Amino acid sequence: MMMLFSWQALSRYLDDGRIEIDHNAAERSVRGIAIGRKNYLFLGSDLGGERAATMYSLIGSAKLNDINPKAYLRHVMSVIADYPVNRVAELLPWNVQLG
Repeated sequence: MMMLFSWQALSRYLDDGRIEIDHNAAERSVRGIAIGRKNYLFLGSDLGGERAATMYSLIGSAKLNDINPKAYLRHVMSVIADYPVNRVAELLPWNVQLG
């Protein structure tokens, strides 16, 4: 059974050039989270953990959209106080154009 699974995975890898042969990219993307895992035990509350998850999601989304996360967060923090709540989706990383 394991041999069949391995052969199917290898065949899929060979058929689709976008698929990487290993999972190093995924491991690199979560390295920062894994390194600080013990520190995150002390976020203070469930709400603190949810806020940290939100920040990780925003930073990760900015990176996936080729936006500098620091510049993106600086922009969002500078405009969010006066931004209409019904237009907040315009501030998501894939909607923001930084100069």
